[in-house]
Amino acid sequence: MKKLLLSLFVVSMAGASAMAQPGAGFQRTTPEERAARVEQKLDSAFKLDKSKIKKLDTALVVLYKMQDTRMQELFQNSNGDRDAMRETMMTERKKFTDAEEEIIKAMLTDEQFAIWKDKILPSMRPQRPMGGGGGGGFRGGQQ
Repeated sequence: MKKLLLSLFVVSMAGASAMAQPGAGFQRTTPEERAARVEQKLDSAFKLDKSKIKKLDTALVVLYKMQDTRMQELFQNSNGDRDAMRETMMTERKKFTDAEEEIIKAMLTDEQFAIWKDKILPSMRPQRPMGGGGGGGFRGGQQ
């Protein structure tokens, strides 16, 4: 009986562990979906006219496709040096974030852009699960 309970416990923990892995079942959103999300937030906050939304859509989809292509290139050309790859990816992401910011800034007034940057954009960032990321928690972080 004890062996049965122990086996059941081990199997259930293995299953729970597999389901808790980051990226398990995760599918990245398409450039069109990412652009639509930004457009929806901007339109609901500022009621942009249709011509601006169309220009924004085109520019963001092109930018996001370029970003996806560049990130794939970096992954494929990585030589196993994780630190160097991480730095390169952070630099590339910063370039694309700056470009996205310029595209959005061109569609808004200075006041609207300040609201976008200070209030709306932070709410769109993915939230990390508790204990995830940056240095604390149970996974090798300093305490």
